[in-house]
Amino acid sequence: MDTASLDKLIRTSRVVVHPGRYAYLQGKGRSLKNHFMIAQDEDETTVITREEHVPRTPHQKVEKWFALLEVRVSAPFIAKGFLAKITKTIADEGLNVLVVSTFSKDYILVREEATEQAVAALRSAGFPIAGKAAAPKKTRRR
Repeated sequence: MDTASLDKLIRTSRVVVHPGRYAYLQGKGRSLKNHFMIAQDEDETTVITREEHVPRTPHQKVEKWFALLEVRVSAPFIAKGFLAKITKTIADEGLNVLVVSTFSKDYILVREEATEQAVAALRSAGFPIAGKAAAPKKTRRR
């Protein structure tokens, strides 16, 4: 994909900042529901879930807290360099980024305290931003 096409794709692919905080859990068992995403391979089950589900979800390990940014890709499956642009934009800010994808959307998770910085970087790169662009409201740490 040439630079002009990638730039157009970026301008037409909205990033939605979801409210709330999310955690990565290494799950116990296979009967999991009511979560944002569950990924399973032969070695482990990974659960990405909203904060309120963490206490009642059986797990061995947990990484807290992340903000969830949904990228509504305007042209999925033909966007060479699209995710690379997103991750490089965030990484160039000195931030870590985690990515999960569905059929037509990509989801970016950044540490809660880095939300504003990541959103500002994506906005500067040309991504339209929707949703609450500020860091999620902090609640008591658990």
